[in-house]
Amino acid sequence: MTDFSRTSRETDLASLTEAFIRDVVIPYETDPRIDHHGPNDDLRVELQDKAKAAGLLAPHLPREWGGYGLSHAEQATVFRAAGYSMLGPLAMNIAAPDEGNMHMLHKVASAEQKARFLKPMTTGEKRSAFFMTEPDDGSGSDPAMLKTTAVQDGNHWVINGRKWLITGALGAGVGIIMARTGETATIFLVDLPHEGIGVERVLDTIDRTMPGGHSVITLDAVRVPADQILGEFGKGFDYAQVRLAPARLTHCMRWWGAARRAHDIAVAYACKRQAFGKLLIDHEGVGFMLADNEMDLHQSMLVIDHAAWVLDRGERGTAESSLAKVVCSEAYFRIADRCVQVLGGMGVTADTQVQQIFRDLRAFRIYDGPSEVHRWSMAKRIKRAALPR
Repeated sequence: MTDFSRTSRETDLASLTEAFIRDVVIPYETDPRIDHHGPNDDLRVELQDKAKAAGLLAPHLPREWGGYGLSHAEQATVFRAAGYSMLGPLAMNIAAPDEGNMHMLHKVASAEQKARFLKPMTTGEKRSAFFMTEPDDGSGSDPAMLKTTAVQDGNHWVINGRKWLITGALGAGVGIIMARTGETATIFLVDLPHEGIGVERVLDTIDRTMPGGHSVITLDAVRVPADQILGEFGKGFDYAQVRLAPARLTHCMRWWGAARRAHDIAVAYACKRQAFGKLLIDHEGVGFMLADNEMDLHQSMLVIDHAAWVLDRGERGTAESSLAKVVCSEAYFRIADRCVQVLGGMGVTADTQVQQIFRDLRAFRIYDGPSEVHRWSMAKRIKRAALPR
């Protein structure tokens, strides 16, 4: 039976996080250092300094890396609290893509690679970027279509290719490159900036929570020493799953907080705004939308906590995190959409956070696997279970 009990450490950290988000982070939400590509690194460093002072920088990491060694279940509670502001995960150094990249390097990297690449990520000294998705007919939702290649040249590998929608590449200090090596794929670690790696352009996208935005990247004869292969040669697809399954779930955790924030803003508005002689919330058309929000939030929390419990049991949790990604991304978007509707004209302005939450949550239905791909994967599992062996 799934255990939904909370540890005292978990609840204490969540309370500390809630206060930090409310008192320190939310006042930064109108900071001019947030442009249409996201917060700049000056703002990121300032916020992370404040999180460090509060004892909340990278709390998910093992103790030897400066964190609290949180379980997945504990992360769920703390990350949901952090997500109440879209700047919260960034401030606490638990935002994408760094949180997922740190998880993968902690699990796979050698001691030397951890000292060189992971350590500056854990302290917030450097950001990272995961170079996997490709444009045109390259890999998007299907990594098997990977076109970027790495060819051995003595004790080095030479990488050529083109990537796109690479989050945080502009200004990142650590690059994690997925490239095809014959019939397999291998992951390489590089310092950024790096000769041969160029930012072709930063894409204009509807979301704006991640520093550096999302870029198109060219890889032109990028030379990487063999000792910068992450883990074992040819295990790139396996290591990507080490990263992607838990990272899908932490996305769900963080965005739960943002959906809750949008709901709270809509509730506050509905409880003070009057129309046709009574408060908005007393109109069934509005009150029922807010009730539906509560149901979506509660169901999403249960799905997250179940998947976290599965991961804490030592299982891969691929199916559970995939299910959570679909359920949560679609529920959160419904919540944000209802909140825009409740706010009316104000909902499409930047006078509240709801409009930007709506935009970011729309993007969440696509990245880390669109809903259709996850449903397709679920259908294949259903077929395998149903057909006789």
